[in-house]
Amino acid sequence: MTTSLAANLLNPVVLFFLLGVIAVVLKSDLDIPQPVPRVLALYLLLAIGFRGGVELHRSGIGPEVASTMFASLALAVVVPLLGFAWLKRRVDTANAAALAASYGSVSAVTFATAASFLTSLGVPFGGHMVAALALMESPAIVVGVLLARRYAAGDTAAPAAGLASHVREALCNGSVLMILGSLAIGLVTGERGERMLKPFTHDLFQGALCLFLLDMGLVAGRRLPAVLRMGRWLVGFGIIFPLLNAALALTLAYALQFAPGNAFLFAVLAASASYIAVPAAMRHAVPEADPGLYLTAAIALTFPFNILLGLPLYHAAVERFWS
Repeated sequence: MTTSLAANLLNPVVLFFLLGVIAVVLKSDLDIPQPVPRVLALYLLLAIGFRGGVELHRSGIGPEVASTMFASLALAVVVPLLGFAWLKRRVDTANAAALAASYGSVSAVTFATAASFLTSLGVPFGGHMVAALALMESPAIVVGVLLARRYAAGDTAAPAAGLASHVREALCNGSVLMILGSLAIGLVTGERGERMLKPFTHDLFQGALCLFLLDMGLVAGRRLPAVLRMGRWLVGFGIIFPLLNAALALTLAYALQFAPGNAFLFAVLAASASYIAVPAAMRHAVPEADPGLYLTAAIALTFPFNILLGLPLYHAAVERFWS
């Protein structure tokens, strides 16, 4: 655990995240103007998806890939249901559903940081884990909308009106479509496409990730006081719930005999929370939910926890049980 923690804290992408937080604490005027963060986010999704598609083309679709896809889909449905059961005693239905959807979905940037962490340790992982990332983004959005409609105040038996439109919106969300489309392009073009795009999708990736993590540090630092004002229950949920999800994912990965690197990434995906795809969808599908609650919890609480402490903790668990 100590070795993993040191390796993670000395990772440049994590140090740039900390630099962003420190800049806020020092009241620096350091800033990354819009739309640069949005462009960086699209680039990271493109690179992650494309590289995963190339690796999937190289390895083919075998039993572990199929079992990973099944487990990912199951987890993407179960986690928001568990989160909603926890949250509905604390907040109203709309906010409980939006928070549950955020924590049932995944963070591509947390995944990218975790992949960088594995690379620094020399631990291999399969490209099909990017397909798992893509598969886990959308179901939680649909489940969250269904929960919000099903348990709407005064209408506990109401059907989920417009389900087809919400499913389409979840699948056509910009970040979801980018990573799915890039995955498909990488899968179709394979090694030839990799050679053509290698300077763009490989050489520039770490630098872009550092710049994006710097911006995330700035955002997290600015939002952290709002999280603390929301009460200890939210802080507890934002840390304990991801840990429980990671434990569930590792149990499932162990039962399905995932390789260690893949098991680690699966746990990271389960423990992460969406602050891009879900907020964009929930603002339209469940407008009565407060973005200040579910967006702030995901970006200023769970994201920093996973980046700083979660990654070495999940890696230590994999080392312990897979050894």
